[in-house]
Amino acid sequence: MVTAASTVQIADDAKLLRFALKQDAIGSGANGVVYLAAAAIFGEMFGLPAAFLYPIGAFLVAFAAALLFLASKSRVSRPAVGVVIAVNIAWVIASGELLIAGWFPLTGLGTALVIAQAVVVAGFTALQLAGLRRTV
Repeated sequence: MVTAASTVQIADDAKLLRFALKQDAIGSGANGVVYLAAAAIFGEMFGLPAAFLYPIGAFLVAFAAALLFLASKSRVSRPAVGVVIAVNIAWVIASGELLIAGWFPLTGLGTALVIAQAVVVAGFTALQLAGLRRTV
């Protein structure tokens, strides 16, 4: 039997998880829009080709929409959050690989951007993991 109290408890348990998903959506969506709108300018500034930034921007906008959809559901899907966490971990690993392998002639600002994004994404991932642990 589900009571009003247990429903509120479930909602309270998911607050951190929903917050983490929404913050990830805001950051991902904002980056995606900027990459799509100014790929050529940012490409020169960061040492990343616009041809690389356009698909990354499109992915980030779609990812942000999926995160907002997931956070808006009455019950947050644990398996879906697991996929989000896996994607975020892959982003952090790919960021490190991009720096180590030297795939692109990054500027100092570009290197700082890749590191900063990896740190922020790792933070979102940590919050999502903590939120997931709190949910029933």
